[in-house]
Amino acid sequence: MLSGVVPAVLPLVVLVTVAGLAIGSFLNVVVWRVPRGESVVSPPSACPGCGQPIRPRDNVPVAGWLLLKGRCRDCAAPISARYPLVELGTGVLFAVLAVRFGFDPVLPAYLYLAAVGLALALIDLDHHRLPDVLTLPSYPVAVLLLGLAVLAGSESGDPIRALIGGAGMYAVYVALRLAHPAGMGFGDVKLAGVLGMYTGWLGWGAWTVGLFLGFLIGGVFGIALIATGRGGRKTKVPFGPFMLLGALLAVLVGERLASGYLTLTGV
Repeated sequence: MLSGVVPAVLPLVVLVTVAGLAIGSFLNVVVWRVPRGESVVSPPSACPGCGQPIRPRDNVPVAGWLLLKGRCRDCAAPISARYPLVELGTGVLFAVLAVRFGFDPVLPAYLYLAAVGLALALIDLDHHRLPDVLTLPSYPVAVLLLGLAVLAGSESGDPIRALIGGAGMYAVYVALRLAHPAGMGFGDVKLAGVLGMYTGWLGWGAWTVGLFLGFLIGGVFGIALIATGRGGRKTKVPFGPFMLLGALLAVLVGERLASGYLTLTGV
């Protein structure tokens, strides 16, 4: 099936991938500055070692890091490989979503989710927090982008179901937070509503899979930590990345997984 689909959207995939690489470069700035309460637009990016501004030619996503061989042009301080990996990862995510949605007007909504989700996952891994400055604006942005998709003729989802899904997943996480406050941060609760809208748009199967997979992946990771001696039952692990990964898988294959499960169980 994909052999026929991919060539049809290949120009879109290429365009979206290039945009993803550029946005990934910006996400590196977001991930570094937002937790520190700094502006993401000024001052221009500079080497943390010598303070010299990054030259425009060195800011080319992925290629700039490769040409510099992972070191600052001025002081030769090492530049983390995570920078090009974030850029490349964003490009890949954008490409996958372009294949998934093609020319459907809802594509920009899910590209936004991929970008903000990647930034939130990395910040949560680094600082164990999901900043309100990223999660809270994602609610009106989701409503706006999904609403524009409806106006543009998208038939890939249901806006009412998206709103109900957002409220429903938020309510589930609120209940879990009240039942066990130490086991879940309120940042996770606020993120849940956003993910509920995007998965709910696609169907209740995707919504359910997104909710379930977050806990499943997180649980498997926790068991692996204990089994390998790298953590214990009280080890604090950021849950946001698991929520986001579960939602991504739900967006890509959630409805098919839910349908296959119902067929298998005969429900």
